[in-house]
Amino acid sequence: MRTSGVLMPVSSLPSRYGIGCFSKEAYEFVDFLKESGQSRWQILPLGPTGYGDSPYQSFSTFAGNPYFIDLEQLIQEGLLDRKDCQECDWGTQEEQIDYEKIYQGRFPLLKKAHAAWRQNKPGEWAAFLETEGYWVKDYALYMAVKEAFEGKSWSEWEEGIRVRRPEAVKAYEEKLADQVEFWGFTQFYFQKQWKKLKAYANQNGVSVIGDIPIYVALDSADTWANPKLFQLDEKNIPVKVAGCPPDGFSATGQLWGNPLYAWEYHKKTGYAWWLQRVRHCFQLYDIMRIDHFRGFDEYYAIPYGEKTAENGAWEAGPGMELFAAIRERLGELPIIAEDLGFLTDSVRKLLADSGYPGMKVLQFAFDSREESDYLPHNYERNAVVYTGTHDNDTLQGWYRALEKEDKEMALSYLNNQATVDEEIHWDYICLAMRSVADTCIIPMQDYLGLGGSARINTPSTLGGNWCWRMKQGALSGQLAKRISRITSVCGRA
Repeated sequence: MRTSGVLMPVSSLPSRYGIGCFSKEAYEFVDFLKESGQSRWQILPLGPTGYGDSPYQSFSTFAGNPYFIDLEQLIQEGLLDRKDCQECDWGTQEEQIDYEKIYQGRFPLLKKAHAAWRQNKPGEWAAFLETEGYWVKDYALYMAVKEAFEGKSWSEWEEGIRVRRPEAVKAYEEKLADQVEFWGFTQFYFQKQWKKLKAYANQNGVSVIGDIPIYVALDSADTWANPKLFQLDEKNIPVKVAGCPPDGFSATGQLWGNPLYAWEYHKKTGYAWWLQRVRHCFQLYDIMRIDHFRGFDEYYAIPYGEKTAENGAWEAGPGMELFAAIRERLGELPIIAEDLGFLTDSVRKLLADSGYPGMKVLQFAFDSREESDYLPHNYERNAVVYTGTHDNDTLQGWYRALEKEDKEMALSYLNNQATVDEEIHWDYICLAMRSVADTCIIPMQDYLGLGGSARINTPSTLGGNWCWRMKQGALSGQLAKRISRITSVCGRA
């Protein structure tokens, strides 16, 4: 079945309190998708973000971001006063998230809500702890201890709790009981509100595509609570970390710094942690996109302590064995494989053996020097086509920066020499929509025709990323009609 949808991070939605969340604007966005004839809403990872604000460097692979809890719903439940929310400084730029102000303003409000909530805990709280206890207890303790150590990474905590000696764990659980409960409270409300929003999307014919980073952060509850899962030494210090080798985009490669998996240990457990992780994802999403699919075939390992990614080496991943275990235990699941970048024959074979659709990105197609797999005439049906991803510039920003020869090639491919630049994004949207790929996903910024200032992320840079927000009122009935017509004409309605 031919389908289409929109890539729109939750954080990029407009809202009253500085960052996109599970507020009425999220429900209005679902209404817009329905009106536009779209059946997919793709989001970025929902985990709590830390240094750099990247959703791909989260404090937990299971937890949700407390920033996304809708304060209005807490007001309606009598847990917060509207005046307290309105008096907070959420920043002055409508189209930019000020993470420092969000951090300073939101957590005191959530703690105030928690103090009111704990006077009369709902019955669902015990059920939540019973169902989600396998991860939420470690996460809540990790965050409480992290707060007690002024935000420092667990690798800098005092020895006993750093290596999780039972007596130290018990002592901190008792000492920080209120704070531990607070962090559990944030997850209770995150799940409550997200599941309500997802149910609304599903009722309106919209499926949610979630995103699962291949790696977890070093500074995370996952690494602290389960060191055996990772390539750590006897002191729980990484032996090697993740990244990408030098290429045409970066002369020194990309040093991500995530701990690498101890795949032999995972194999001995029957991939139990991965099964848990995937099962959890499908409680939150309808479809799952796996980031950096190549890493399951071979992953790039960089000795810990290196300043760049230049001295790494490729090592063998679990390959099809992991996905066979997922299929055997969890059934046939709707999964998208992020297979971008340089692909070896073994990666192509892994993708083919898995049966998962790969990704095609139009912005990668127009290199006048060579033929590209990303040109639409080379697509197969079992694929997901994007004009760009969260790591790309917007269509308008990309087009304006194209080299002369590449721009001429792109216009020739469109058979278009006349379109004004201000409307050129629609030509590329139509090109993606017309392709044979079963699914077509367009970033919201491209439908809005926004320039490079609306870009979500520029890889290998720090600062200024993950900040874009859509303006209040940007979604119009006229835009919905135009999207709906293209979707219908291209057989994706």
